[in-house]
Amino acid sequence: MILPNADGAIPSVDTTEMIEVDRAMIEDFHIELIQMMENAGRNLAHLARLRFLKGDPRGRRILVMAGSGGNGGGALVAARRLHNWGGNVTIALGQPPEAMKPIPAKQLDILQRMAVDGTKASATVRELAALVRESPFELILDGLIGYSLRGAPVGLIGHLIRAANDCETPILSLDTPSGIDTTTGTIYDPVITATATMTLALPKQGLRVDSVVQHVGELYLADISVPPGLYSKPPLDKDVGPLFARDDIVRIA
Repeated sequence: MILPNADGAIPSVDTTEMIEVDRAMIEDFHIELIQMMENAGRNLAHLARLRFLKGDPRGRRILVMAGSGGNGGGALVAARRLHNWGGNVTIALGQPPEAMKPIPAKQLDILQRMAVDGTKASATVRELAALVRESPFELILDGLIGYSLRGAPVGLIGHLIRAANDCETPILSLDTPSGIDTTTGTIYDPVITATATMTLALPKQGLRVDSVVQHVGELYLADISVPPGLYSKPPLDKDVGPLFARDDIVRIA
């Protein structure tokens, strides 16, 4: 795999600042959430292909765990890409399909129309736990909870996290391992222990806390098309250059 390391120091954002980035993208620059989600998912699929699937997803068994929000939507975009590239993709939803937010629900609808496994109905806790633990997946994508985490993961999502951790299968997390507070670095129970994490736009402050490193694994940063000038405006006031001049994904740790 050939991906460049990041050039120089890169500032971090906390959860409040990332919410402001998303707001400015949509309201000030008219770059819609569905565009950002597509960029995130495409880059996640590409990193999965390069880092974990030896450059060729064809016939490889991949489990995609998706929550109800933007993090889940990005994971579902990655699922579509990997399916299109010949991967044997299965979806495990952290909630019933009807509980998905509108734009992630659109991504799920596309996968349902493509007849990708696991998209038609929510499974029971026992069924999903068995699926994760007993099926010979070669990679798990974690798109259960992003920066919107509020306390310890519970219910089906909590069971999926535990089941994924019980496997020997590599885990690639989107934006943050599910169960970590992206501002404080608080580690909740349960929490994903990822082999690698692909965070978006800028590194999340909580991912740089020393105690979190073992859950983050290798840390990559991916482009979702944020104009560098967005960061220089109040209230962010950050000096960010063209981070992705050499590639859409760079390694930062």
